[in-house]
Amino acid sequence: MEFNYHIEGGDFSRAGSASSEIKKILKQLNVDSRVIKRVVVALYEAEVNVVAHAREGEMRVMIGVDVIEATIADKGPGIPDIALAMQEGYSTASPRVREMGFGAGMGLPNIKKNCDRLDIESVVNAGTTVKMTTFFTG
Repeated sequence: MEFNYHIEGGDFSRAGSASSEIKKILKQLNVDSRVIKRVVVALYEAEVNVVAHAREGEMRVMIGVDVIEATIADKGPGIPDIALAMQEGYSTASPRVREMGFGAGMGLPNIKKNCDRLDIESVVNAGTTVKMTTFFTG
């Protein structure tokens, strides 16, 4: 099964709606609640990163028999130093985003903690693609 969602940059009122939809689908499929939690946390963090930093993005989630693969690709500023961005607490969020309670620098580290495989590709002034894989059994 494949699910696709458009994410609009700056639209904090809808931030988390795609990850919430995936949560409902996984519950209907009787996926283990621990797996659901990990997947939804990672998807939510990726979704909020698009809303906070990019003009727009797309989330594609493929649910297999024993794995979930998600790709979140955005059109935004890109990440100049991925290793630095992976450090807890590092943030490039604007003051406006921080005032709303986002931008604490935990997004990418939380994604990494909650998926089994993570690949990030980024081009400055073009965008970022985050690919995450989570296995149902481990």
